[in-house]
Amino acid sequence: MSAQPSPHMNPQQQQQQQTEQEKVYQWINELAHPDTRETALLELSKKRETDLAPMLWNSFGTACALLQEIVNIYPSITPPTLTAHQSNRVCNALALLQCVASHPETRTAFLQAQIPLYLYPFLSTTSKTRPFEYLRLTSLGVIGALVKTDEQEVITFLLTTEIVPLCLSIMDSGSELSKTVATFIIQKILLDESGLSYICQTYERFSHVAITLGKMVIQLSKDPCARLLKHVVRCYLRLSDNTRARKALGQCLPDQLRDGTFAVCLQEDKSTKQWLQMLLKNLELGANQQQMGMSPLGS
Repeated sequence: MSAQPSPHMNPQQQQQQQTEQEKVYQWINELAHPDTRETALLELSKKRETDLAPMLWNSFGTACALLQEIVNIYPSITPPTLTAHQSNRVCNALALLQCVASHPETRTAFLQAQIPLYLYPFLSTTSKTRPFEYLRLTSLGVIGALVKTDEQEVITFLLTTEIVPLCLSIMDSGSELSKTVATFIIQKILLDESGLSYICQTYERFSHVAITLGKMVIQLSKDPCARLLKHVVRCYLRLSDNTRARKALGQCLPDQLRDGTFAVCLQEDKSTKQWLQMLLKNLELGANQQQMGMSPLGS
């Protein structure tokens, strides 16, 4: 959302852009008032312009209003009584927070304020109803937007929180879409050197990730999903970059990844097929190293 009209616009287009900007300013102001907030949330959540995030974050009371929307839902989590209307409303607030999380000018302040922690109670829910599933998926979207930036500060922050076990729990029992986003988050954490070191630091952390990925492979062999399989294989491949994890994977990698179970699924996906080949090659190297007397992953 450019503050200045484009010189290439005709007067009518410039007027229309100015009118749209004024509407956005008005909706942001209306977030501060409980009576007008719901409509403002709905309208702003449809806007994904570039400058919306700084405007939201720097306008008086807006961040507080968005957090209030989140906290107001907590009593509906336990016991699980969340309605579709409540879920839609808080997810509109989460969409605006995702906008702030994605923007380079607001991301650091967003992390310093520890806003992601307010979403973790939503990620901990287990109800299978649509309002809860939508809530979990939208919350994952905020974290996904953070890790997608590939910024070190994001991974550093997340590793001080409970995001890894929360994502593993969703990977274990969530819907296909939620599993996909949660696995993507774990993948992005693993692709960072500090993330890989963190997960391979103890056998408990590594085994929790490996067991969860193994269950997913078994489930995918029965109900294939190429997109989800892609993230699972990439997680395995990244784990195999760690020497001790590579040797441990040599013993616990599911047979379905070795015996061609996913050959048809991977036929149209050259990158995942290549990752799987690289993974199996890495595990051969790990097996050779183990024969030479190097110890497996330990605590």
